Amino acid sequence: MQIEPFGLERWFAEYEHDADIMLAESGVRSLSADRFDTDPGKLGYVIPTDGGLDIRARIGERYDRTAEEVVCTTGTQEANFLAFLSVLGSDSPPGLESSSSSGDAHAVVVTPTYQSLHAVPDAFGEVTRVPLEPTNWELDPDAVADAIRPETRLIVLNNPNNPTGRYHPLETVETLYDLAADNDAYLLCDEVYRLLAEDPLPPVASMGPHGLSTASLSKAYGLAGLRFGWLAGDRAVVETACQWKDYTTISPGIFSQHVAQQALEESESILEENRDHVERNHEITQAFLERHGLEWYDPVGVNGFVTVPDGFENGKAFCRTVLEEASVVLAPGEFFGHPDRFRIGFGLPTDELEDGLARIERVLEG
Repeated sequence: MQIEPFGLERWFAEYEHDADIMLAESGVRSLSADRFDTDPGKLGYVIPTDGGLDIRARIGERYDRTAEEVVCTTGTQEANFLAFLSVLGSDSPPGLESSSSSGDAHAVVVTPTYQSLHAVPDAFGEVTRVPLEPTNWELDPDAVADAIRPETRLIVLNNPNNPTGRYHPLETVETLYDLAADNDAYLLCDEVYRLLAEDPLPPVASMGPHGLSTASLSKAYGLAGLRFGWLAGDRAVVETACQWKDYTTISPGIFSQHVAQQALEESESILEENRDHVERNHEITQAFLERHGLEWYDPVGVNGFVTVPDGFENGKAFCRTVLEEASVVLAPGEFFGHPDRFRIGFGLPTDELEDGLARIERVLEG
């Protein structure tokens, strides 16, 4: 198995720890730990591989699924990884085996998106990318249909989309679900930003047996440090994911699950606070872009995909200049296949956002 280096994460590893402001952060500003009871008691090793029954049942309710159809993971990244292994790997769940071997398992992935959503399945089999076209980043379901093959096992969507902030409408998602069902495949949707939408769509895992949803408390909840996520969907996939999980993180951390249970109990109030915060920061960022003639597709979530300012060769050139002159980290569009753009995150504390934008403004004004 070969997999390409994760460009965006390597960029962050090189720059984010020394820069003053991380303006490429893709989640809501972090909640304070003192909001929660942080004492789980004994730090024992007793949590089931798939997470405690109570928290899986609570999560399952969101998807019209049972506790047995949920596996808790170390963030959404592990949830997606386990889903890819379970559907595209050699031990795929019953009902997905075909005359083809696991080596030619095929996935259709909507891009641009977070790199792991196409790089990991590409390492297990073969991927056909269906591109969203600027500037509206609208998804054409017919293009997905044309990409499907007899050996296709998975269609992969990220909704709302990272990096563009495009929130594909319910009709489009339902069409993709029907395509997956008609071709004995699954629709996997990474929904980490879903609950930041003013009117969230139903999750894909609630649409029927061919729907898989991944999410976490990192992005919409502002609890990235917990590293707590989940995969919800078909029981056969979840059971296979649990078998693979014995070789990854085994069980969730007892501290993470303890705080996660409280966050889910406070879900409504936390999300209301975070949506208000994001709306305020969105307006600030929109005004900044308008002042400088920069464009984006008005995003849902906390990421915007912005055109590179005049005078800079590409996204990397602009982002390096901002790093060197302003000590602000942005995400070059090259890591999403669009060198004429850069990703900006506006979910961080408002004072940090305003400071970061002011620094970029000084760079732009020379």
